[in-house]
Amino acid sequence: MCFSTEKTISSTPLYRNLVVVAIPSIGIAMFKLDPYITEVLMRDLVGHDRRPASFLVYIWFTAEQQNYGQQRRGSVTISYQELAESIGISKSSAQSAVAWLIRRKLLAAIKATVTSTPEYKALTPWKSRSPRTS
Repeated sequence: MCFSTEKTISSTPLYRNLVVVAIPSIGIAMFKLDPYITEVLMRDLVGHDRRPASFLVYIWFTAEQQNYGQQRRGSVTISYQELAESIGISKSSAQSAVAWLIRRKLLAAIKATVTSTPEYKALTPWKSRSPRTS
C-alpha cells in the first residue's frame, strides 16, 4: 500500500493502484499502411475531393490485397453490393467511389466479360514516380 501525504478534501488517505490491462494476442491479421495513404491521400480524397467513401474503398482494397495477396494474386474480385456491405456504405456510394478511384488511377478494374464481376487491384502510383530533382 502506498499512502499519499498530499492534502485532500477527504480525510481518508489516497490509495494509488496501478491498473494493468492485458490484451491477449489472438492472431488478428494486421496490414501495414503506407504513410503516404494517411499523410497525403486521405487529405486529398476526403478534404479536397470531398469523397470519404473513396478513401474507405481504397483502404479496404489495400487491406484485402495485403491480407490475401498470395491466394488472390494481389487482386480482389467483388461485386458492388458485397463491397458496400463490407465497408458499411450504400451500393451507389461504392459504385461512385470505385469509379472515382479508377478515374484517379488509384484502382484498376479488369473484367473477363461485360457482365462478369470485376477484378480490382489497388494501385500505388506514388511509389513508381521518380524522385524530383531540384
